[in-house]
Amino acid sequence: MSASLPQSFFDPAHIEQLVEVLHHQGPDEAVTVLSAEPDAVIVEALGRANPALADEILWTFGPERRAAILAAAPQNQRDQWSKNHTYPEDSVGRLMHAPIAVVTPELSVSETVERLRQVVKKALVTYAWVVDAQGKLVGVIVFRELLFARPEQKISELMLTNPFSLTPQLSLTDAMREALKRHFPAYPVCDDQGRLLGVVRGQTLFEQQAFELSAQAGTMVGVEKEERLATPWLRSLRFRHPWLQLNLLTAFIAAAVVGMFEDTLDQLVVLAVFLPVLAGQSGNTGCQALAVSLRGITLGEFEGGGAGRVVAKEALLGFLNGILVGITAGLGMYVYARMQGSATPHLLALTVMLAMIASCTVSGIAGSTIPMALRKAGADPATASSIFLTTATDVVSMGMFLSLAQWLVL
Repeated sequence: MSASLPQSFFDPAHIEQLVEVLHHQGPDEAVTVLSAEPDAVIVEALGRANPALADEILWTFGPERRAAILAAAPQNQRDQWSKNHTYPEDSVGRLMHAPIAVVTPELSVSETVERLRQVVKKALVTYAWVVDAQGKLVGVIVFRELLFARPEQKISELMLTNPFSLTPQLSLTDAMREALKRHFPAYPVCDDQGRLLGVVRGQTLFEQQAFELSAQAGTMVGVEKEERLATPWLRSLRFRHPWLQLNLLTAFIAAAVVGMFEDTLDQLVVLAVFLPVLAGQSGNTGCQALAVSLRGITLGEFEGGGAGRVVAKEALLGFLNGILVGITAGLGMYVYARMQGSATPHLLALTVMLAMIASCTVSGIAGSTIPMALRKAGADPATASSIFLTTATDVVSMGMFLSLAQWLVL
């Protein structure tokens, strides 16, 4: 449908229900839900949704329907949506609302109040943005200042000059860091010349950051950010399956390493019992380091250096944890080897302990360096990072274990 409806025809309850549904759908599913709605209803629903979500949904529509939706939107909203899409994903530019409370410094208080009288009926307004003739942001008016000012006073006398602003290219992480320092309800977004481009609400920043953090656990194992609980099974299969094929390929690499020591396993069958123990323990060590590194990247803690210190710390922790769990695992191997009648239980125990120490150390290093390497390569540090980590830990732990067994026991 492409019919345009007057505002009076909107059912507020239906719009709110649509917005609620959109926040629990991926872009493709949201388009399916909205496709049967009139363009004007879609405009209203997207206007109330998180701007980043609205951008994803709008540009998932086909070109013809998207053009019809944009044509049904008010001019300022249409321009804002088009402008937002020109900025990178996960940037402030994708989160902008159109600035609706815009005034000039030469206006009087009474003129400003009259201008804003209609604006506040449509939206919650905390600040009025003061711009000059070139559209540059020169000040901010807090509404309480208008309440106590004389009607004839000029806005230039009341406004806060040199207001803080964000840039549209700023990453969400950096914007959140600035927001945590200030806790403003809304932030102006300006270009390099200081021209007002849009407004980002503090609530929008926190909502988007919460979504990014919730999606991080999934991206570590190849689950796309677009997938939700309501995503159809066939689409979920297309999202997930390629990563599982990659995981299978990396598992073949680990299997090849084990295959190289087939003769060793034939002679020391007892080793096979401890292979999953070693792989699981080193894998958990690597995941701990990975989680800390991803958190540091998300919070911007690597800016200004410090990567070397993090790697050294995780290597030390891996080494120390390897010693402690290696002693326990070595004792377990000693007892099990004695029960199996092995002639060299002490050497098998030593092999397990040394392999555990080496594997945990390497796992700590791998867990801290993989996300940094992905980031340096321009990729998302969280994307399927656990798959690469699992490959590294399996190859090293099994290879080290079987090599030591061949050297010390046989």
